[in-house]
Amino acid sequence: MSEVTDLIDSYKTGELTLDELAQRFRTRHWPAVMPPPPSSYLEMAARAQEDPRERVPNSFDDVTSAYARGQLTREEYDVLSDAVLEAGSAEDQDRP
Repeated sequence: MSEVTDLIDSYKTGELTLDELAQRFRTRHWPAVMPPPPSSYLEMAARAQEDPRERVPNSFDDVTSAYARGQLTREEYDVLSDAVLEAGSAEDQDRP
């Protein structure tokens, strides 16, 4: 379990509304899960041969997994996805 899955479970049991869950998502730190883009074709080719990255706990991966398991509807997933994007935008604005 992770904080993210716990929050989704709280929403599914009625302890949180979707708006409250989205607000929590907007105010938390989300770890980066994607590597920086390749800087050359050689690096791009090397990455194509690598195994897929592992799921990162306490990241947006947990939201995607909940959607894939049918715990979230497409509409709920979209609301939460937007909230995570807003959190990332706020973090980017706070950087010097």
